[in-house]
Amino acid sequence: MALVIADRVRESTATTGTGTYTLAGAVTGYQSFSSVCSDGDTVYYVVTDNSDYEIGVGTFTASGTTLARTTIYESSNSDAAVSWGSGDKQVFITVPASRFMYLDASGNYGSSLSITGSLDVTDAATTRTNLDVDQAGEALAFAIALG
Repeated sequence: MALVIADRVRESTATTGTGTYTLAGAVTGYQSFSSVCSDGDTVYYVVTDNSDYEIGVGTFTASGTTLARTTIYESSNSDAAVSWGSGDKQVFITVPASRFMYLDASGNYGSSLSITGSLDVTDAATTRTNLDVDQAGEALAFAIALG
């Protein structure tokens, strides 16, 4: 399905071990995963008990409202799945720093961009500047003026 990025999505879980997270409902003041995700959607997630943590990509299942640990990027367990003990944990949607593209205060990209394959820019309304492709087709440098 789709990669979902949404604000203010946070649920609790009492999941133990290293299996799929069972979501137990939205924390007061936040949305539930089921209010923004469809069955099979993926999300960037963080789980924490305010001591240990896990950051990765999860796959949402509407039936049973669960979040499978699809890929783990970083954790307090040497970047492997955390084996959770008993107690309440918080699960929320976020965008990990390693997956985040941003513009700095000067309007320049503050992260690197790697493209494998081709790049198609088809929006005729987008202003393109500083487009440079070397003759061997190995390097591409560009800036896009937004807005």
